[in-house]
Amino acid sequence: MSQKLDRRKKYTRRVLKESLISLLSEKSISSITVKELCEKADINRSTFYTHYSDHYDLLEQIEEEIAQDLRAYLSSYQFTIEEESKLMTQKLLEYIIENKHTFQTLLNQNVDPTFEKRMMNIAQQFLMNNWMPINKGDESYNRYLSTFIVSGAINVIKDWINQDMNQSPKEMSEMISQFTNNGLSIMGENR
Repeated sequence: MSQKLDRRKKYTRRVLKESLISLLSEKSISSITVKELCEKADINRSTFYTHYSDHYDLLEQIEEEIAQDLRAYLSSYQFTIEEESKLMTQKLLEYIIENKHTFQTLLNQNVDPTFEKRMMNIAQQFLMNNWMPINKGDESYNRYLSTFIVSGAINVIKDWINQDMNQSPKEMSEMISQFTNNGLSIMGENR
């Protein structure tokens, strides 16, 4: 009996998550109601409230699951070796492709920018904790450098998602690595 309940619980949560993502692709989180969400998921409101306090709680849970997945991805790689860095980026991009609709939705204008900020903070913390800092004694320098790198990479990834992922994850990881490692010197070479 408990397996049946667990399956029902998983099904309910999955359907609610998919329904919220679908609604977010059409309108902002503040415009969505729990009633509308439940109708889309074909689940009654009392069932919804046994799992989540409101639709913002559901969104936060979706974001937290993705954040946990990203932390697991990042912690499984060493960031000191350039090839390892490219492979890690490629794996992250493959993860984004597997969850394409979710990322397209959570990184669009209809959603509160907290998801993007949360992803930036995870990546920035990882960089600061695992990357060989250029200025070992200057924490603010390292923070600014990691902010620069991460925000650039996230915006490139957002553009890639908006371009319907027209490059392979491998090609994108090589580009991001090249941009990160060579930055403005690439522009000078192309003049």
